Amino acid sequence: MQTGFYSNTGGMVTQFNRLDVISNNLANINTAGFKRDDVVIGDFMRLYKETHDELPLRNHTRAASQHLNRAMVRVPQVVEEYTDFDLGNLMQTGGPLDVALQAPNLFFAVETPNGARYTRDGSFKLSENGTLVSKEGFAVLNSGNGEIALPSDRHIAITSEGVIYAQNRENLTEQEEIARLKIVRFENQKWLEKVGDNYYKIKEPSGTAGNQRQWTQEIEAEGQFLVAQGFIEKSNINAVSEMTALIETNRLVGMYQKVMDTHMNEINGDAINKLAVIKA
Repeated sequence: MQTGFYSNTGGMVTQFNRLDVISNNLANINTAGFKRDDVVIGDFMRLYKETHDELPLRNHTRAASQHLNRAMVRVPQVVEEYTDFDLGNLMQTGGPLDVALQAPNLFFAVETPNGARYTRDGSFKLSENGTLVSKEGFAVLNSGNGEIALPSDRHIAITSEGVIYAQNRENLTEQEEIARLKIVRFENQKWLEKVGDNYYKIKEPSGTAGNQRQWTQEIEAEGQFLVAQGFIEKSNINAVSEMTALIETNRLVGMYQKVMDTHMNEINGDAINKLAVIKA
């Protein structure tokens, strides 16, 4: 068996997966509040060791797993994909319904047809029925998990703590509190899973019931949220770094391709033309 061929195939597939992640990052470089993704590349041996004692073998022992094909243990694998939640830069828009979160691990809560979702994208707008919605048209939630109705004939002011006021346009000191934005944080951001359109949901719990953590426990943020009205948070993607990674990944794919061609053509050709010769 040509073990080098299988190792290079695994390496190429791994780089294809990395290429998908990098391409998605670059496609969202101008998406407000987007957080870049990245992968951790290891090898089969690492994955094997992590699950060594849980293999579905008859006697469930280490000795029972010695049949492992040692030629495959160094095949590259994507062992983990994660999201980088570092803050992005703020961009001033001047829009009264544009808000940005200036502190990490804070999210706006939005009600969607699939339940509550969380986002860092604060480019909100007013719906036809006068409620505050996301750019996809989903209701932005207040601290009581209800919709936020805004008067169209008043000036809207949002404090750094996320409190929304309706002010008299002629006398801004005359104001009425409308609602407070629901802004939540999580004990562990690894509990969040991207679901598209720049939204997150809480991952489904895994493992046995006795070992489950409180995955569905979001904690409402308190104190100074550092909400900035008239700003939106840009993505935290560095275009230069992502393009460098893209070039590197493409070169690695090309290198793996050349090695595979060598195995398929030159080595196999030698095996057929030389090793199979029968001397009289």
